[in-house]
Amino acid sequence: MRTELPLTTPLSAVRNLGILAHVDAGKTTVTERFLYLTGSTHKRGEVHDGTTVTDFDPQERDRGITIFAAAVTCAWDGHRINLIDTPGHVDFADEVERSLRVLDGAIAVFDAVAGVEPQSESVWRQADRYGVPRIAFVNKLDRTGADLDTAVASIRERLHPAPLVVQLPIGTEAGFTGVVDLLRMRALMWSDGSDTAEELPVPEGLLEEARRRRRLLEEAVAELHPGALEEFYDGSALSAETLRTALRDLTRTGEGVVVLCGSAYRNRGIEPLLDAVVAYLPAPSDVPAVRGTYDGGEQERAADPRLPFAALAFKVSATATGRLTYLRIYSGTIEKGDTVWDPGARRTERIGRILRVQADRHERLDRAVAGDIVAVIGLKSARAGSTLCAPDAPLVLEPPTVADPVVSVAVEARRSTDADRLTSALARLAEEDPSLTVRTDGETGQTVLSGMGELHLEVAVEKIRQATGVEVNVGRPRVAYRETVVRGVSGMVFRHVKQDGGAGQFAHVVLDVEPLDGPGFEFRSAVVGGRVPQEYVRSVEAGCRDALTEGPIGGFPVTGLRVTLTDGATHVKDSSEQAFRTAGRLGLREALRACTTVLLEPVVEVTVTVPEDAVGGVLGDLAARRGRVTGSTARTGSATVTATVPLAELFGYATRLRSRTQGRGTFTARPTGYAPAPGAVTVR
Repeated sequence: MRTELPLTTPLSAVRNLGILAHVDAGKTTVTERFLYLTGSTHKRGEVHDGTTVTDFDPQERDRGITIFAAAVTCAWDGHRINLIDTPGHVDFADEVERSLRVLDGAIAVFDAVAGVEPQSESVWRQADRYGVPRIAFVNKLDRTGADLDTAVASIRERLHPAPLVVQLPIGTEAGFTGVVDLLRMRALMWSDGSDTAEELPVPEGLLEEARRRRRLLEEAVAELHPGALEEFYDGSALSAETLRTALRDLTRTGEGVVVLCGSAYRNRGIEPLLDAVVAYLPAPSDVPAVRGTYDGGEQERAADPRLPFAALAFKVSATATGRLTYLRIYSGTIEKGDTVWDPGARRTERIGRILRVQADRHERLDRAVAGDIVAVIGLKSARAGSTLCAPDAPLVLEPPTVADPVVSVAVEARRSTDADRLTSALARLAEEDPSLTVRTDGETGQTVLSGMGELHLEVAVEKIRQATGVEVNVGRPRVAYRETVVRGVSGMVFRHVKQDGGAGQFAHVVLDVEPLDGPGFEFRSAVVGGRVPQEYVRSVEAGCRDALTEGPIGGFPVTGLRVTLTDGATHVKDSSEQAFRTAGRLGLREALRACTTVLLEPVVEVTVTVPEDAVGGVLGDLAARRGRVTGSTARTGSATVTATVPLAELFGYATRLRSRTQGRGTFTARPTGYAPAPGAVTVR
């Protein structure tokens, strides 16, 4: 039911959630229907018309996809819902990562025809990492080929939760008109032109099927929930209240996922979804206290406005009104004009203004409390991932992880007079989006912009053009290669001696280098007898990490190795931390040249959907791109091919695929890691 946003909302009546899905599954349309049904907007926004609230950026409206995570607030049944609409394209997965770090729950949206798609699986795994409870919404049931049972089967097979389906569709495809609520055993029907559902008895023709599915739901819940199991044994059935309580518990522990269905575009199934958000997803007071560290000790902060202030900045955005820093407040209270401490930058900041965000519109607030998601103006040093806290109660919260960039382009201003403006614009971009990095190539002097994919970089460059008017020349994309060790060396001796007057430098190290199972770097010391003091061991590790920035094959970063310091020696006067750091760096570089190393290239899993008559040509093209087909499925009139392909071979693939399929083929890609590049091996 529509309700006005209360001036003060108890923590138990707040829901902080995100909408997650593969691109084009309907996330933004679900968000728009939420805003419309809750009275936050008075007209339904449509993606194809460019009239949505959350896709307000010109590039989002031009491309018809969500690029930037957008926050909105609405009210339903006396609850305040803080909602973040996240991108579905793989290039913008870092936006999803930062959002999930601060959310208490999520709605995963699935296409009723396609089921679990590649990016659906990726965002699900991201939510798993942060332990975010989810409910599922199977969207687009009005499309030809839509099937709830098939979509639920793909959720069970690919995501491995226990799907707990609480609705039965009424009608199929274009005839989809409503759902049966299996908890209350009532039908909800939507007529064309109506915004709200009409509650009716279950249609006679569906009554038997509804009873069967209710029984299956009860059995599935009883298997997972001890309280429900006890009632089920006593009476061979579960009451609606017991079911509701058990579903809430299973959702919040992650043991089950409640599944609802509908058609967001036709405004069918949205009201029950809002009810499910309130009923099953947790409030800030339901989630465990946030954990942080300071000076080596661990602390907890519960969601209590009376405790010291602690918040995490998860997004920074430059707007016409100033620099917006989006905060999730975990404990305490802030008011306009308050001073907060940024422990990462080790400086105090002043809160200029506090804003409730409605996409690109803002409402001023006098204060914000634990459980709120707000934006503030006035912070100068805070970045995405920064902790803000009370100056007298310092705390550092775990920031969201940032993926390593995989694609780079060289950028330069067309006019030399615009070079400084371009440099400033690139710095601002990297500040707003941590998955973008900017560096200067040491050999060519070019400015290199790196990101998560072609589209990511294309959007970034276009944003510079729109915001500053600077015309930019962009080089050909290049992938981010890595190097790794496949056969190591033992007993590599390196002696660093330098004497040029005054105190000298002396460090003697013996290193073993071996492959590590998986990416990353591991350092350990096997030195005995104190031959290398502990403070020098740490310096050797720091030097080894310095050496990983450039490998012996092509100067690319090195990963996937373990280095063991087995022995060493010191000099009573000339040894120092700097000397051992230098020895670690130069010693590991020499060891790497003695190892057998290979070049790694990023690979992606590509899912290509094409007409049946184009499958042969697509398979041949994938083979020419060094693709390895891992699976294929056929549906009426179309086929879906899954393959692993080197990222470098996918540049320009969209145009090639459209050409081969007369514009009817589509593809999606998601990173799967790195694999050896053919022919790039050093053998010693």
